[in-house]
Amino acid sequence: MQTYYRLLSFARPLGRFLTPFVLTSLVASVFGVLNFTLLIPLLSILFDKVDPAQMQRFLSQPAPALSAGPVEFFRYYFAQVFQQYGKAGALQFVCVVIVLSVLLSNVFKYLSVRQLESFKARMVASLREAVFTKALNLHLGFFSNERKGNLISRTTTDVQEVENSIANTLSAASKEVFLLIGYIIALLSISVKLTLFAIVVIPISGLFIATLVRRMKRDAQDGQQRLSSLVSLLDETFGGMRVVKGFVAEGFMLEKFRVENEGYRRAIRSLANRRELASPFSEVMGVAVVAGILFYGGSLVLSGQSDLTAAEFIAYIAIFSQVTRPAKDISNAFSGSQRGLASGQRVLELIDTEPLVRDKPNAVTLGGFQDRISVRNVSFFYQADTPVLRNLSFDLKKGKTIALVGASGGGKSTIADLIPRFYDPTAGEILIDGVDLRDCTLASLRGQMGIVTQESILFNDTIFNNIAFGTPASEADVIEAARIANAHDFIMAQPQGYQTVIGDRGGKLSGGQRQRISIARAILKNPPILILDEATSALDTESEKLVQEALTRLMANRTTLVIAHRLSTIQHADEILVVNQGRIVERGRHNELLLLDEGFYRKLSTMQSV
Repeated sequence: MQTYYRLLSFARPLGRFLTPFVLTSLVASVFGVLNFTLLIPLLSILFDKVDPAQMQRFLSQPAPALSAGPVEFFRYYFAQVFQQYGKAGALQFVCVVIVLSVLLSNVFKYLSVRQLESFKARMVASLREAVFTKALNLHLGFFSNERKGNLISRTTTDVQEVENSIANTLSAASKEVFLLIGYIIALLSISVKLTLFAIVVIPISGLFIATLVRRMKRDAQDGQQRLSSLVSLLDETFGGMRVVKGFVAEGFMLEKFRVENEGYRRAIRSLANRRELASPFSEVMGVAVVAGILFYGGSLVLSGQSDLTAAEFIAYIAIFSQVTRPAKDISNAFSGSQRGLASGQRVLELIDTEPLVRDKPNAVTLGGFQDRISVRNVSFFYQADTPVLRNLSFDLKKGKTIALVGASGGGKSTIADLIPRFYDPTAGEILIDGVDLRDCTLASLRGQMGIVTQESILFNDTIFNNIAFGTPASEADVIEAARIANAHDFIMAQPQGYQTVIGDRGGKLSGGQRQRISIARAILKNPPILILDEATSALDTESEKLVQEALTRLMANRTTLVIAHRLSTIQHADEILVVNQGRIVERGRHNELLLLDEGFYRKLSTMQSV
């Protein structure tokens, strides 16, 4: 129940949508029940069982006030019509009332459905926005540990399941419940004894449905997890299709898909088997009770031992036959809601995830970068027992360039991730102009920085929008940034120039072209601090030259942290830090480090020059 209330609360204000829906459902249910109670006077007229004395008693009473119920109104005016126009007029009156009642019932039913659809649309849109907003604000480490397909599944399929579940459950919890209560009240007004005998089916059905629901919840959770794994597998396969085909691994990926697909099929089949069992069970129980009532009550009517007239008994059977429908719809809705409940829990689990890196309540907004970035005795662990960085200290002064070199896995990229605070250090502190990064707002900190990585992250959009990403840049600004990045010429050679769509992850461009667009994006941002993470290591010689020229222009008069694989690209750095196994083992300028006998940097330089 708590899960459903939280999901419903996304359609704020909740009362604005639920109140009209409940009211229109209630009125529709009232007229729906009235349709069947009108069978009694209709059958009484047809069977010639209208009691004139009773009609006279109704006429002797004063006209009902506006606050009176529909039954009093109907009795009074039915008696008037019967006295003035006889049986034929009374029959015509009843038929007109039935038509009006059915019309009003369907009008209010339509209005309630409209309210429900409006509520669903608002709730689902708000819920999906909340999921996406939360995902955007989570720390980078969350995405390293979570499969991307799982996040996509929670934002799309899980939210869709919630929509379907909420619709069915709300309908059952309001309209169908109102109908059920209305039918039971009508039955009690006709015969208390028969109604008490009939409702014995309710606790029996409830116990059976409750048992099914508990098992269905486990099946629903397993099914949604399997579907999430399927989406993740599809995302990984389509994203890595070049590798799949290059290694002739189509059969391998197909087998993985078959395993996940078969698991999902089994979970959904088990859920469907149990869900569909609820409907026939409740229907059989309902028909069995109707048959029992028909036999028992009919025997009493035929033998004259019952106060019910034949018309009242037939109307009673007709009304009771309708009780099974809302009862069955309620059981189906609550049994079918388990899949939506499982999806809702997965969605709320993501919404409730707290980012490990976030602003403090009184975080400082940074102005312009003035002096230096200071790394003080920093250690970092991705896992509790696996140190990545050990007691690092260095200063990156304004306008200077520091290069990080060393073997793969030594911790260079981790240092680069700590500076923009993608992660927080496990021990020690990092200061910018004397202020701890944890005391700064993330937006103002990262607004000081531009990042160019080894893998160019581009979007399936135009070249213009990729360069202007996140900024309200003009066309002239974008073109100027592209010129500085050595990208203008190849962009103009594209079919639509700057408006050319470059495909998923920039797949229509070469590696060097993608990297130059990334550099143009950083140039346009014009940040005082640059982080270059092996920005040229994956390029051929010609592309590297063009990219390196662009990087040199980008680095001019900026504070730069460079992670370099090729030592030739960082020979002019103001300081080179040699990182090995999470420690700074050597530091100095290029020429100084080459003079160290048996030095780590010298060995790297020798290997690259061979």
